[in-house]
Amino acid sequence: MTATARATAIRINARAGIVIALAGFLGVVAFFWPFLVAPGMFGSNSAPPLIFGVLLVIVLCVVISEIAEGGINSKALAMLGVLSAVNAAIRPLGAGTAGIETVFFILVLAGRVYGPGFGFTLGCTSLFASALITGGVGPWMPYQMFGCAFVGMLAGFLPRATGRKEVALLAVYGSLSGYLFGFLLNLSFWPFSLDPNSSIAYLPGLPFTEQFQRYLAFDLATSLGWDTGRAVTNFICICLAGPAVLTVFRRAARKARFQAPIRFAPRGTAEEGPATSPTGAGPAAARTT
Repeated sequence: MTATARATAIRINARAGIVIALAGFLGVVAFFWPFLVAPGMFGSNSAPPLIFGVLLVIVLCVVISEIAEGGINSKALAMLGVLSAVNAAIRPLGAGTAGIETVFFILVLAGRVYGPGFGFTLGCTSLFASALITGGVGPWMPYQMFGCAFVGMLAGFLPRATGRKEVALLAVYGSLSGYLFGFLLNLSFWPFSLDPNSSIAYLPGLPFTEQFQRYLAFDLATSLGWDTGRAVTNFICICLAGPAVLTVFRRAARKARFQAPIRFAPRGTAEEGPATSPTGAGPAAARTT
């Protein structure tokens, strides 16, 4: 068994894979509904909250299905809780000021070491915990949870690399994910944020090409600086802290042995160890009785 296989904290079985695929499909629909849905069918102000509710249900189903199918054990659950708490604690340090986001580099590194299933679940739980701590619960939260979930999951699918090449790969991926995260998150409020008379506002009924050009102009005008700050933060944090954090995560994975098989030995074999007396007096006392 390879080191990568041993480090996989959460196995994605067939049913969980189907649930994640369904969640990903609904996430794409939720992000891109301004381009996919005909006006009048799904374009009212009451429609997005319905999408958010469905996405939250799917996220919960993913986590519950992993636990129910034995894909996550107590050690992986403990690691998930610790890293979720760490991410929730350090996120307010940046608070998004000038695009500085401190939540992504741990998400990328954990997804790389512990696998795509762990990265997906950590993205959901860490953003949920952070929202509860900072009072950031709102209609934007499911979008943030899904964005971070897929950032962590895709980190687990990156090609193999070692040493400086691995750190460089993760740093580049972290930068690109910072831009992609901002690009997708802006879609959550773009249709409702501007005056319809603006040249960069969402206008139902336009062809896809014109609508997409309007969104690109909106994203460049309002979010490019923030996304650049996020990308630079991810790159610097992974380059500086990445080697040490990867070492710590992999050492913890070796110690935990998340997917180690459990074997039961018959009583009286050598694997059972020295026998003790019922009174706990030790092996010598057991032999004298």
